[in-house]
Amino acid sequence: MVKLCLTVYKVTELFPEKESLRFFLRERANQILADSILFFGKNPISLAKEQEKKFSEEILGNIEVLQGYFEVAESQNWVKKENFLVLKREYDKIEKEIKQGFFEKEPSPSVAREEKPVQISFDKIKKGRYKRILEILKEKREAQVRDLKEIFPQVSKRTLRRDFDYLLKKGLVERMGDKNRTLYKLR
Repeated sequence: MVKLCLTVYKVTELFPEKESLRFFLRERANQILADSILFFGKNPISLAKEQEKKFSEEILGNIEVLQGYFEVAESQNWVKKENFLVLKREYDKIEKEIKQGFFEKEPSPSVAREEKPVQISFDKIKKGRYKRILEILKEKREAQVRDLKEIFPQVSKRTLRRDFDYLLKKGLVERMGDKNRTLYKLR
């Protein structure tokens, strides 16, 4: 686990220096490491079932977010795709181990019927924003990043540009102009 966390640090060293995604990836990797030490570690303090479940759900949630961050970073071409594939594969192994070790170990009837709290995943947030961007383009016919910044004040311009790049790659929008005069419209 420690080596995996260090690998995230090494890979993110290749990101632009002040790129916030670098710090988000490291923060999640650190949290996964800390929770995993408590969950998997040979701790003399035995965790109660509820605590064990809490840690396992925390780890799984953080892995899901981390995987979403990997997708965003991978689309920026800052690092070779193979590096992200290795990291994804390793975190998938941890996820599988947790699911097999805890959730499939002994499903009691009360746990099986218990509803999981709804968690908004990183992918759902992105997909919702993509959908909203397409709706805005349908209404306005064209838009600039600054127009969307007014609609999504909590989202950075850089992230909105990434969203447009993603939609461009998917063939859903087209770009016109350049620099400060760049407009996007539906295809």
